[in-house]
Amino acid sequence: MAEIKARHSRNIPALSESDMEKLAASRVLVVGCGGLGGNIIEYLTRAGVGALTVVDGDVFEESNLNRQILSNSGNIGQKKALAAAERVNAIDPAVEVRPVCEFLTKENASALMSDADLVVDALDNAAARLVLEDAAADARLAIVHGAICGWDLQAMLVPPGSGLLHQLYPADYTPASKTSLSFTPAACAAIEASLAVRYLCGLDTGLERNLLVGSLKDMNFDIIHFSD
Repeated sequence: MAEIKARHSRNIPALSESDMEKLAASRVLVVGCGGLGGNIIEYLTRAGVGALTVVDGDVFEESNLNRQILSNSGNIGQKKALAAAERVNAIDPAVEVRPVCEFLTKENASALMSDADLVVDALDNAAARLVLEDAAADARLAIVHGAICGWDLQAMLVPPGSGLLHQLYPADYTPASKTSLSFTPAACAAIEASLAVRYLCGLDTGLERNLLVGSLKDMNFDIIHFSD
């Protein structure tokens, strides 16, 4: 633990040494390396998570530059998952990172989850989220869910097999718009990362079956409870 303690000394005592050991031994699957995912990957790497699988079949476009922390004017056209892995290696070469330059599908979801302790949803469409939830249910894995639109965000811990994302996103769900500001994904990602860390450390997340919804425009936040 000596090297981990030196690198992550400011995590203590907010996190205990036992917590840090749990994080170092954890394997997290992050699906999506865009606005949400880029920040989530950054936060989990700096927090001390030992292994990350980062999944995204997309490449950077100019329109990503307003919000996606992994994008810059020099990597337009580059695979997002590869940029995520490069960023992880630059922050902490000791973290085991596996980039998967594919979109999540029914066919690959099970294999992607085979060695994960937790799944983090950084997707941008409802259909993929439902595929993610079905596969996570089969694998008996919890999902940290987050989503944003403009000024608004939401986040929740989805217990395995609960079907909460299917309740949130009906099959015919269509978002009103795909607008996204620079700071909303970062704020939502911070909440998702904190949920992931607390879950992996065995701490109360406070948002299991409870959907946090909020607006950064009026700073109004609320919690919606989903019954068992």
